[in-house]
Amino acid sequence: MYAVIKTGGKQYRVQPGDLLVVEKLEGEPGAVVAFGDVLLLGDGEAVTVGEPTVKGASVAATLIETRKGEKVKIFKKIRRQGYRRTRGHRQAETVLRVTGITAGGKETKWDGEVSLITKAELNARSRNLDFATLNVPKKAAKAQAETPLAKALKPAKAKAAPKAEAEAAPAPEAKAEAPAKAAAPKKAAAPKAEAKADATEKKAAAPKKAAAPKKDKSAE
Repeated sequence: MYAVIKTGGKQYRVQPGDLLVVEKLEGEPGAVVAFGDVLLLGDGEAVTVGEPTVKGASVAATLIETRKGEKVKIFKKIRRQGYRRTRGHRQAETVLRVTGITAGGKETKWDGEVSLITKAELNARSRNLDFATLNVPKKAAKAQAETPLAKALKPAKAKAAPKAEAEAAPAPEAKAEAPAKAAAPKKAAAPKAEAKADATEKKAAAPKKAAAPKKDKSAE
């Protein structure tokens, strides 16, 4: 048996056991959701078309999770005007597991067990990550690590030896202090100013050489 239902302005063909993703519905995970707007009902070769809905027909489903869908990008551009705008949107959606269809006193149920494992948890498992701490903020994770139970499970650190034992231990013999070596006297640096003065005096005392007489070209 299958049915065509209407929810969120859309139509879906469903049968017991189907996993259905529809527009956001109110409810907690594990809640039972019933759809009364059955537009068409099929049972083998018999098909019942509603006017506009099939009277007495309903579809039951179990809510698994409410999440955000895939991101859609909205890009706007006006050419030759330098106008570009990019926006993103994620539509809220609800995941359902169809468990049964009831119509005209006849009921068809799904024999399987409804699993409430979310898509995010399945993705974390596929990457070998811990889903419980994957989306926990750092502050919350730190507070969780500092709980009394977590502290009790931590291995106790070895205590330091008391000071009394250290004081009771015999003190080692004090080494004889080596006599301090007498510091060698530093050589007195020659004063630079005096050396410069002596050099200037020597230059002043040296007589200048007499210039050689110029030859008289006219005498030649």
